[in-house]
Amino acid sequence: FMSVSAPPSLLFLLGEALYPSPEEGWQIYSSAQDADGKCICTVVAPAQNMCNRDPRSRQLRQLMEKVQNISQSMEVLDLRTYRDLEYVKNTESLMKVVDGKLKVASENPRSLNPKGFQELKDKVAQLLPLLPVLDQYKNDAKMILRLREEVRNLSLVLMTIQEEMGAYDYEELRQRVLLLETRLHSCMQKLGCGKLTGVSNPITVRASGSRFGCWMTDTMIPSSDNRVWYVDGYFKGRRVLEYRTMNDFVKGQNFVQHSLQHPWAGTGHVVYNGSLYYNKYQSNIIVKYHFRSRSVLVQRSLSGAGYNNTFPYSWGGYSDIDLMADENGLWAVYTTISNAGNIVISRLEPQTLEVLQTWDTGYPKRSAGESFMICGTLYVTNSHLAGAKIYFAYYTNTSSYEYTDIPFHNQYSHISMMDYNPRERMLYTWNNGHQVLYHVTLFQVIKTSGD
Repeated sequence: FMSVSAPPSLLFLLGEALYPSPEEGWQIYSSAQDADGKCICTVVAPAQNMCNRDPRSRQLRQLMEKVQNISQSMEVLDLRTYRDLEYVKNTESLMKVVDGKLKVASENPRSLNPKGFQELKDKVAQLLPLLPVLDQYKNDAKMILRLREEVRNLSLVLMTIQEEMGAYDYEELRQRVLLLETRLHSCMQKLGCGKLTGVSNPITVRASGSRFGCWMTDTMIPSSDNRVWYVDGYFKGRRVLEYRTMNDFVKGQNFVQHSLQHPWAGTGHVVYNGSLYYNKYQSNIIVKYHFRSRSVLVQRSLSGAGYNNTFPYSWGGYSDIDLMADENGLWAVYTTISNAGNIVISRLEPQTLEVLQTWDTGYPKRSAGESFMICGTLYVTNSHLAGAKIYFAYYTNTSSYEYTDIPFHNQYSHISMMDYNPRERMLYTWNNGHQVLYHVTLFQVIKTSGD
């Protein structure tokens, strides 16, 4: 810790790309003084869900899964036992009849004539299905012994963990972790914008769909809304799947389907404040579709914008118009004939889709693999194939650009969608039929009120 009279400026490196260890907290990598004598620190925020990686927490989750499995086994046993018991009850009267006839026959064998003997055989035959039921009872008894042993072992392990953890039970600890994560997320959201300096290793969320597609969460609404939207294919489609949570998306369950009035083109869709913005097929029209009302709120032509594979990214796929959102709002990335095929950035008014301001980056769109906006800066990859890196950055706040060299692992070698989510500070990508996430590292100067 350094004690200085002047209020410090903090240089934050946010994200997991340079974060050394999930077991460690906030990391101060270096400290120095600037020309004015103010303290400058380089800090890395810890990975979210850090506490979930604690070995005891992981062990508790495994134990909870075992308990769930045991509960399911007990339910199966209960159902089967109830069913078999009903069968035994139904055959009880038959068994009494057979028992009575056998006693009479044993006491007076001559009383058993051929007809009576056949009836007795028939009754016994009706009892034969009871044998496998009794065999099942034997197997169930063995299973109950195994379950009893597992429960005993679980109890011992839980007691040991409870002693290690002290007074807190697991649920209380989990709530404390969730509270800390919420506070960390809130803190990160309050931080200002910064310059991209690194991208983490890819996190494959799911493998589904065709080679080309788009998936996303809302870039603006509160973090309590965890819906995921999934759009497979790159042209003529109308089907959008809405999953309730990220966990449901991973499992492919609990979704509703939206059928768009107009088909889409490309994979440059974005969900912003409860609406889907997308390029209408075979046009340069942008459509705003509202999920809750399932209706088109507005559609507007993007004047002069190329469409129908006139100016796509290098991978093609009708990717002429790429819509995206960042901390500064809603954007369209495209090009026009008058701009000679170079990438144009326009900031849009979300309600009316009017163009508020436009920049010509000078970068040829057909040479770009994909692009995304962070804090008003457009970052462009040099390819959609293996070996791609973030190669070019255009800063709208200064109308200037620079060539960059930010590597990232293009694990599945064919990216057809790459978008930044400012709410989560992550990159969403569609990589050769895989839905993949990247954490980003942003470099920023945060000044206190005294600066």
